[in-house]
Amino acid sequence: MELGFLTNSLVEEAKRQGSGEFQSLDQVAAWAVEHGFTDLECGPSLALDERGYEKVLSEGKIHITALIYCRNYLSSDEDEAKEHIAQLKKRIAFAGRMGIEKVITSTGINKTVEEGIYDRDPAVKDRGNMIRRIPVRSMEQFLETFKPVLELAEKNHVKICFENCPLMGNIAVSPVMWRRIFEQLDSEMVGLAYDPSHLVWEMIDPYEPVQEFGSRIFHFHAKDTAIDRERLKQTGILTDFSWWTYRIPGRGEIDWGRMFGELKKINYKGTVSIEHEDKDYEGSLEAVSEGILKSREFLNQYL
Repeated sequence: MELGFLTNSLVEEAKRQGSGEFQSLDQVAAWAVEHGFTDLECGPSLALDERGYEKVLSEGKIHITALIYCRNYLSSDEDEAKEHIAQLKKRIAFAGRMGIEKVITSTGINKTVEEGIYDRDPAVKDRGNMIRRIPVRSMEQFLETFKPVLELAEKNHVKICFENCPLMGNIAVSPVMWRRIFEQLDSEMVGLAYDPSHLVWEMIDPYEPVQEFGSRIFHFHAKDTAIDRERLKQTGILTDFSWWTYRIPGRGEIDWGRMFGELKKINYKGTVSIEHEDKDYEGSLEAVSEGILKSREFLNQYL
């Protein structure tokens, strides 16, 4: 397995601080190499600069195996949706030219549907206004939107990896939806950027799906989720999201020994990419760097 990190946390913190650090891929790559990383997942806050990418890739000191661009491609604002799709296609073509294996993305969700996601559950007729989310409502529009995207990806020999975060405009959030998507987009170039942290607060077993979807796990996000059970007693799962928070690996609910055991069972050889969103390690470049390096130290014991 390759150990890397998603560049957003460093680059965006540097921009917030008005720092000249981490504003180019070359700077990020140099820091990554210095601290023992072997891979990078490049976020949209880094410019798609062909010369910059060619330089880093030709030096051979670090791999770049993924670009990430997650947006709501099914936005009810047609101009916004078109721009997001154009940017996604731009990254797929760029990845193809640079020899970058994967583009990580979301599916989008229909905003009109999203506004009406709380609905009567016909399966529970005697419970009145039972509320539930119905991401499958966006499936038809998703397929119509992504079939041309997939054709471009196949043409450029780039794998599309759907992240499973529910917060970005996304229907690829559960095993049920993954099965539907893979049945409809039947291509070896379509898979998952598997992130167990989201499954924790969705109350989905984060370990069991690894075996079923092993051949579809193209990328892995290393992030944890902590649950505040005292707060949860007061809010339940529906009041708000104050009962859970993202953490760096080792500071949450996930049993990482078990998780890596599952990955080894499927002979996973891809990237383990640290996605740093721990609020206790934010607010300065030093804090963000510490969060990434603590994650590296923790994960290395399993790699």
